[in-house]
Amino acid sequence: MNVKTVDQVQGELREAAWTLYSEAFEELNALAVQRHLMYRNEFDDVMDDPRVTKYLCLDDDDTLRGLAVYTNDLDSMPLISPQYFQRRWPQHYAERRIWYCGFVAVQRDGRAATAFGELVTAMYLAAATQNGLIALDFCRRTDEVRHMSRVVRLMLHRLSGDVRTHRLDEQQYWLYEFPTAA
Repeated sequence: MNVKTVDQVQGELREAAWTLYSEAFEELNALAVQRHLMYRNEFDDVMDDPRVTKYLCLDDDDTLRGLAVYTNDLDSMPLISPQYFQRRWPQHYAERRIWYCGFVAVQRDGRAATAFGELVTAMYLAAATQNGLIALDFCRRTDEVRHMSRVVRLMLHRLSGDVRTHRLDEQQYWLYEFPTAA
């Protein structure tokens, strides 16, 4: 497998990317409060946005095995607050050395771990060569079931020899019931 970066994904490759992405995240729609699957028009906007680098993990016959989106233009990510990063890391922010990973999607097969590792490695190298920071998010369920915070930390430690992690924020969703009110 190899990783290729592009500014835009179009044509048949976009259809393959949409299929891979939607299959990777559709189950979370019923398992997480916040929507994790973009609508098709949102996905298309990201695939067209040159500020967001698309990382394609391709196998030897150019079959798409994984897809990630990554940017150091934090204004290109609609659901994060660039001002948060600017306040916490002003120099990194001013020098565009903060990267945000919007998602990583891999095919659900025996090669998923390899594709995931290739994508993480490629994105790490882009930030590490500039003494950058990498931010990403995932829902609690993904962390509980797939142990993503631990997996990513271990992968980055293997790549860098040293990695420090910081939980940036946490959003909670609450439901209030009134079983005896009716």
